[in-house]
Amino acid sequence: MAIIQCREVCKKFGEKVALDHVSLDIPEGGIFGLLGPNGAGKTTLIRIINRITIPNSGDVLFNGAPITQEDVARIGYMPEERGLYRKMKVGDQAMYLARLKGMSAADARKALKDWFVRFGIQDWWDKKVEELSKGMAQKLQFITTVVHKPSLMILDEPFSGFDPVNAEIIRQEILRLKDEGATIILSTHNMESVEELCDNIALINKSKLVITGGTDEIRHRYGQDNVEIEFTEGSARRQELVARADVNARLQELIAADVRINSFREVIPRMNDIFIKLVTQEEAQL
Repeated sequence: MAIIQCREVCKKFGEKVALDHVSLDIPEGGIFGLLGPNGAGKTTLIRIINRITIPNSGDVLFNGAPITQEDVARIGYMPEERGLYRKMKVGDQAMYLARLKGMSAADARKALKDWFVRFGIQDWWDKKVEELSKGMAQKLQFITTVVHKPSLMILDEPFSGFDPVNAEIIRQEILRLKDEGATIILSTHNMESVEELCDNIALINKSKLVITGGTDEIRHRYGQDNVEIEFTEGSARRQELVARADVNARLQELIAADVRINSFREVIPRMNDIFIKLVTQEEAQL
């Protein structure tokens, strides 16, 4: 079942077309990667889902019905442009944002304290936001996005600015939230994260939907149907790329030549290569 359905969504800003008849389904549960180069239309689509802006035409459905402002309260949104009140105390800021999402003061305080301990920032509750490092401020933004346990979380470049250790902490938390049943839309340029985390993806370029589907299925679809054979010939270790149709014949040749075959595997392209290929193709057609 799809938690979000976009149907022929169009959005223009003056003469600029931001989204051009975009239709896609975001399955309930799991992590959905929203991909595209800068200016492709990803942020506009995210803002339409959050009802920050309204499409010129088309519909967005939440659990099968037109999305309402009440539904938005069940969404956690962390924009790429972090928005915290720098002069507020960290704890007051977190409490304020949690209460905006409908949490009681007691529930918000308890949940936030737990998250602060988990992220190792419990000593910063009474300090001002402006005293936080960029990484710590981003941890706070992540916490306030997920503290009310939304059924849908939209994370726009959640790893931006994090060192590898803290990026891994956020990655593990995203996976834990997925295991607990949340649906997560991950907008990112990090193709390695897409391969590691995303069950399904959509690629938008120049306001249009280019491709959508399961991550593994797309990687196999854009493979070259090749197999890599690794073997040892004499004292030399070698690799050879062979078309799938020719694999059996080549293996028999190597066995007949008394060559030791170490392994053979299907060659599947990386998401980064597919991203570049599809975007380049789109650019060439314009």
